[in-house]
Amino acid sequence: MQEQDDLITRARAWLAEDPDPETAAELAGLIEAGDTAELADRFRGTLQFGTAGLRGEIGAGPMRMNRSVVIRAAAGLAAYLKAQGHAGGLVVVGYDARYKSADFARDTAAVMTGAGLRAAVLPRPLPTPVLAYAIRHLGAVAGVEVTASHNPPRDNGYKVYLGDGSQIVSPADADIAAEIGRVDTLASVPRPESGWEDLGDEVLDAYLARTDHVLTAGSPRGVRTVYTAMHGVGKDVVLAAFARAGFPEPVLVAEQAEPDPAFPTVAFPNPEEPGAMDLAFAKAAQVHPDIVIANDPDADRCAVAVPDASSACGWRMLRGDEVGALLAAHLVGKGARGVFAESIVSSSLLGRIAEAAGVGYEETLTGFKWIARVQGLRYGYEEALGYCVDPEGVRDKDGVTAALLVAELASELKEQGRTLTDLLDDLAVTHGLHATDQLSVRVSDLSVIASAMARLRAHPPVSLAGLSVVSAQDLNRGTQSLPPTDGLRYHLDGDHKARVIVRPSGTEPKLKCYLEVVVPVAGAQDLPSARTRGQEILDAIKKDLAAAAGI
Repeated sequence: MQEQDDLITRARAWLAEDPDPETAAELAGLIEAGDTAELADRFRGTLQFGTAGLRGEIGAGPMRMNRSVVIRAAAGLAAYLKAQGHAGGLVVVGYDARYKSADFARDTAAVMTGAGLRAAVLPRPLPTPVLAYAIRHLGAVAGVEVTASHNPPRDNGYKVYLGDGSQIVSPADADIAAEIGRVDTLASVPRPESGWEDLGDEVLDAYLARTDHVLTAGSPRGVRTVYTAMHGVGKDVVLAAFARAGFPEPVLVAEQAEPDPAFPTVAFPNPEEPGAMDLAFAKAAQVHPDIVIANDPDADRCAVAVPDASSACGWRMLRGDEVGALLAAHLVGKGARGVFAESIVSSSLLGRIAEAAGVGYEETLTGFKWIARVQGLRYGYEEALGYCVDPEGVRDKDGVTAALLVAELASELKEQGRTLTDLLDDLAVTHGLHATDQLSVRVSDLSVIASAMARLRAHPPVSLAGLSVVSAQDLNRGTQSLPPTDGLRYHLDGDHKARVIVRPSGTEPKLKCYLEVVVPVAGAQDLPSARTRGQEILDAIKKDLAAAAGI
């Protein structure tokens, strides 16, 4: 009984401070109903601030995303920036069109202003890469983007960038978290009702002008595209960028064109999720474009689909690794120099392309917070549909400029009577068929993920798909080139250079397993059998890995 009384006392103390009438009413209702199970879930701790910032379900209480949590996070960030010598510096705030995003952005601006920093808020919901660009363009000391990217509709998040325009990494995350922990009451956080700058379109105009840099002057621009914004904020910026570049106007998937925080046509607003692209493929069946392009809701990811007569819908989504390789081949074909980088979960094909082109190559931990920090970066990508094609402009993944570069490549191939699929075949013949797949398990209980990781650590598999595990690395210990991270990496014996990486998702309740098999190809005539063989091995690895992890 004492425990329940303490819980109610904590909930009432939180309620007394809640500045949001909606979450206050929600919490008051839980208290009045005596719903101790729900209250215990919301007050069992606090949302943890890490290298992904904050992300969680919207609702009342310290384990949810709400104005009280955001105000504390902003106060902690402001204290950190001042401790780093940035008192009076500029913080740029952007936001997407999710529930509460505009409120969280205004609260952040108010806290920064009250702390003696300067704040500037983007004029409306805009793609995350516009915020990443604005930080360096405006000479800011930090930036905040309010977004949950491709998470379910009930979620929101809080992503922090420092003045170099890239996302925070350790130890900045721990230092900011420590400052958040020092925030006493909301009343102790000054929040003036004005004093920050509401930006106009000048930053967006500058970003759009910068998108011209990713294309080659005089290159073909004839590709016809179907485009979906997935109920997010990408449409207007993508249309403006395509118009500036001289591409035919993309045909929109009308049902998903406008921002809608309910995401009514998709179970999960992520182009990779089953069914998310169905409306785009239906539109493509009507208008017969050359390619289909999709952004996720905050438009930092870019998905590409190509015609495929063997598919029931006539279209096939390219894997992120395939698009990553296509863009790399396109850039080296244009003479790009510098370092090409990818995360450890992405295909090793990028390393082959870089080596053949005589450009630098580097592998990083998962996330663009690491890729963007590679010295001399010219191009970076991650298999989860993230591509950085203009690191001098945006030091993060950017679904708008990636879409432009895909459209340019498709246009050049179209003039030659070829397609993106033809170029993928060329790469497979030259470098071997790099077949990739993923075993992704979404859970409602996070302990399932912890148990699977513990089981694999205690009893690592000795073979997968009949291939001996010749190397088993616990990435928690770090490697010669990588700092520690919660993950496992296996290399398998045989001619196919099979590789498996297992890690918990950093942004969703998922256990993610990344698989790759490299099948040698003697010529184009071998590709069908190589694909069959590659998929057979991948399927067998998935089955054995699931059994080993107990999932």
